[in-house]
Amino acid sequence: MHDSSKLLAHRFSNNNQFYSVTICCINRASLFKEFGNACIAAKAIVDMQNKVNTICYVLMPDHLHWLFQLKDCSLANVIKIFKSVTTVKINKLNETTGKIWQQNYFEHQLRSEKDLTNQARYIVANPLRTGIVKSVGQYPFWDCIYLN
Repeated sequence: MHDSSKLLAHRFSNNNQFYSVTICCINRASLFKEFGNACIAAKAIVDMQNKVNTICYVLMPDHLHWLFQLKDCSLANVIKIFKSVTTVKINKLNETTGKIWQQNYFEHQLRSEKDLTNQARYIVANPLRTGIVKSVGQYPFWDCIYLN
């Protein structure tokens, strides 16, 4: 069995590359069913614009899908900052303490324009595919530069 913490420590990322990232809530808790929690996470994504160019994101009840282009910051650092900011603010809102995110995350580097648009479509359609809504427009916590 692999030690995933060692794998995380050796991840390599490239500036200006596009990454699709999935970050799950600890114990797959449905943290983002709560409007205030989802607002905090959505604002944190917007506030990361000095580190990444967000292409799209969707906050599902228990995880985040986020597609972005790295600026002058490592992928690991982007995730670390995002998790830290959201953890502090969500814990403060809910008067709780502790972790809200799983330690690990999934990432995939996209290599072509076609991959980028296909991944954006896939991410934005998540609430529809899972049956949470009948139309993507009904879901409040997503954004995509292709649809602005």
